Amino acid sequence: MQCFSRVLAPHLSGLPTSTALRQSTLNGPKRGFVTSSNTVDSLIIGGGPIGLSAAYHLATHYRNNDGSGITIVERDPTYARASATLSAGGIRQQFSLKENVEMSLYGRDFLHQASTLLRVDDEEVDVQFQEHGYLFLASSTEGKEQLIKNSRVQQSAGCTDIQLMNASQLKHKFPWLNTSDILLGSYGQKGEGWFDPWALIRGLKRKCQSLGVKFVKGCPVGSVREESSGRVLSVDVLEEDQKLTRYNVNHVVNAAGAHCSKVMETLAGKEDGIDLLYPIPVEPRKRCIFFIHCDTQQDYIVPQIAPLTVCPITGVYFRSEGLIQANGEPSGNFLCGVSPRQEVDRAIDDISEIDYADHHLWEEVIWPALYHRVPAFGEVKVKSSWAGLYEYNTIDQNAIIDFHPEMDNVIMANGFSGHGLQHSPAAGRAVAELISSGGRFATLDLSIFLFERCWQNRPVFEAGIV
Repeated sequence: MQCFSRVLAPHLSGLPTSTALRQSTLNGPKRGFVTSSNTVDSLIIGGGPIGLSAAYHLATHYRNNDGSGITIVERDPTYARASATLSAGGIRQQFSLKENVEMSLYGRDFLHQASTLLRVDDEEVDVQFQEHGYLFLASSTEGKEQLIKNSRVQQSAGCTDIQLMNASQLKHKFPWLNTSDILLGSYGQKGEGWFDPWALIRGLKRKCQSLGVKFVKGCPVGSVREESSGRVLSVDVLEEDQKLTRYNVNHVVNAAGAHCSKVMETLAGKEDGIDLLYPIPVEPRKRCIFFIHCDTQQDYIVPQIAPLTVCPITGVYFRSEGLIQANGEPSGNFLCGVSPRQEVDRAIDDISEIDYADHHLWEEVIWPALYHRVPAFGEVKVKSSWAGLYEYNTIDQNAIIDFHPEMDNVIMANGFSGHGLQHSPAAGRAVAELISSGGRFATLDLSIFLFERCWQNRPVFEAGIV
């Protein structure tokens, strides 16, 4: 097996010594008395797709299908407010960074094989992978050149299913599309599309349970750290019925998504006055999705099956939802959304903000862009809408997969900025490799996503953000 070497985080060159850590005493929770204790090898905080994938790959790839030393802590086992279940469930290989393309290729293959990989007691898992593609459009010379450049990267990574199409080719393939201002399109013919996030979560969780992985409903509220090194020796978890359990650990995985910064503060001992010199630059932001319906019309063509189409300039996206009805007719249903403008996009402090969608986005940005791109969308109805959390890396909107330099047994798998669901198979595998291969990536070289870039001011930007 080829291993990609990395320098273990505590020994990164140029890293200052933290006075706070050198002088710290053992910190513990201030929320009650520990009522019980357990010893685990790997404590994974966050039971979403990335945390589940990490447990799955640890157990199946490195521990002979034995997950008994792994515990996952999840605050909400219903996943009612989980980022994954409230997302559009997309997967694509159309990225500008080779590493992102490669992670998506593994995610694609994992979805293709999910029915077998996640089978338990002869019960297969159907993740409802709809390979109807992604379609990126360019209306400027700069945008056109970026799509061409991206295509070269995708080809070099082994992705051969992306087709560049001029305006006439696009119009022939998608007669419902307004191509009057389009210079080039990039269309994923297969291996891209969307799937059911809940089915993947359920399948991974059930498989992990069958391997002996333990699941705990709760959240971390404190830690005990070694005074000399800063390593996390144990994590105190507030469980159901206010039960406080101390987990003695070898490794901790932060897979808490949009809540990852709070988790890092807890592990560091913020309540005891210990701040990290290098806090993780990830914050929760709000994203909205609108479910719309478009009736059949005489004057304009309504898309029967629309790939996830990304409009140029605005970044508004839409895709079919529900596809063909039982009677064989197109459903006329679509999902759509857009990221807020950079100057108004912000972290949210109150989780209740995701109880409602921001309808001004629909009225001011989304609907005008949809109407321009698909004339039939001049007559649509918003049937429902919702909002979810988005883990936003403020440095470069890319993943962080690495040990933390001040807590050398804590692995961060955070900051995916909208790519976490589709990259969860590869991210979980990478975490398992770091734990089991001496701090090295063993399959894909993901050193571009190491944490040091954040505090060394070396951002790595992705041109294919949706």
